[in-house]
Amino acid sequence: MIFRPLKYEKYAQKAVDKLQERQPAFRAKFDTENYASWFYNQSSETLRLYSDDKEIYFRYIPVGTYSLNTNTWMWAWANEDSVETRKFRTLKVKEFGEKKNYENLTNAHFNGDKYTGWESTAIAFDIIGGIGTYRVITEHLEKYFLLTEQITKEKVEKIESALIECNAHGKIRKAFICQHLNTETKTGFEEAFETYRGMELDEDDDLQAWCSKCEKKRLKTDGWNNESMEFAKIKLVCERCYFEIKESNLDSKNTKHNKT
Repeated sequence: MIFRPLKYEKYAQKAVDKLQERQPAFRAKFDTENYASWFYNQSSETLRLYSDDKEIYFRYIPVGTYSLNTNTWMWAWANEDSVETRKFRTLKVKEFGEKKNYENLTNAHFNGDKYTGWESTAIAFDIIGGIGTYRVITEHLEKYFLLTEQITKEKVEKIESALIECNAHGKIRKAFICQHLNTETKTGFEEAFETYRGMELDEDDDLQAWCSKCEKKRLKTDGWNNESMEFAKIKLVCERCYFEIKESNLDSKNTKHNKT
């Protein structure tokens, strides 16, 4: 038997009731129960539902996974094997749990039962929002999603075309840094705009950063030009490498993950 405080039980049930009230309309609108197969792409964070004669695509936020072997839940923000950047949005759930002292929302892993996955997803839906939810089952693992929007196949292809292959982290969003930035030496960290893990970027925006020396050179030469660019020698890295370098240079593992 799993013991949980009464206050948490009431909140969790309220969240489940809310999802159960809204989910049927989502399923009816997009006919999600009548597709033969599914495929999700961690790199682009897109879900495809398809049959021989039809298909539909969604952007998603990974909520977490439930192991049918160990009967344990893991929040997406704690999954170090995942390349999904939007998983850090589930830190909003953790922050809410810290305020309310709800251990199931703050612990990376905890024991559960067959209802845990949907309950946790309902809570994430209540805190983060979305247009609906979805679950996929692979062997002995259930994976839960918040679906945030329906998108076209063309948009999926555009998202995937902007990804790069990183030897350390797999296929993931690209970022740009100067030649001097690394995780070994603190060189300062200047950015084109404030960033955090899992953030949405405008279509024309990229993650861009440079060191303190490059910033001095940029100011001295009155902006980015041939001279300052030659000094910086901008190179391409993946998004996870970018934030590892940022956290190392800022001497903090608590770099902001999401905006409230």
